[in-house]
Amino acid sequence: MDADRRDSFASLQDLLKKKPRSAPGERCDYCSVPLDSEHSHLIDLKSRRILCSCRPCYIVFQPQGAAQGRYKPVPSRYAEVEGFSVGDGEWDSLQIPIGLAFFFFNSIENKMVAFYPGPAGATESLLSLDAWETMAARHPLFATLEADVEAILIHRSRTANRCLIVPIDAAYELVGLMRTSWRGFDGGEEAWKRIDAFFSKISERAQGRVTARLS
Repeated sequence: MDADRRDSFASLQDLLKKKPRSAPGERCDYCSVPLDSEHSHLIDLKSRRILCSCRPCYIVFQPQGAAQGRYKPVPSRYAEVEGFSVGDGEWDSLQIPIGLAFFFFNSIENKMVAFYPGPAGATESLLSLDAWETMAARHPLFATLEADVEAILIHRSRTANRCLIVPIDAAYELVGLMRTSWRGFDGGEEAWKRIDAFFSKISERAQGRVTARLS
């Protein structure tokens, strides 16, 4: 390992050893600097944990293989999948019991995984690979998904099917929204109002009309 690479790796090691100070408001999980409500995120691939990051720390982890590949920066792409459709039988074959789910490629497990949100958090579906590949073959945009840090988010209702590619933190934001607002068996009117508002926001982001945080 040459001197420059040794210095870069040592800097990363020092950065990861730093602990955030206890203080009000959100702070960078690496250097403890205070953060605005709109800030970057990284994902710890080993624990699947979303970490808050200031812009300088985010840039440090952008090169492929930084920190021995354990941390990846979460991108900011929101893209609507035009013309998306999925029938009842095809959806049932994905073994997802509700009309909400997100999918991402887990590079640690080397497979596509599916989760559906609920009042207890995110539940993994035993995803049928054949069923997934059949649906993905109709939508070339799925092939652009960045492993670990982007998700395909699908919402099926009686009136419409909506599908977007979103940053993985947006998918987990939906999980948190449902966990805090879901009531009873069907979620309740308030929960579905918040879910509809969430999808309206991310659809507007996909069209480049929203810059504020989703929540």
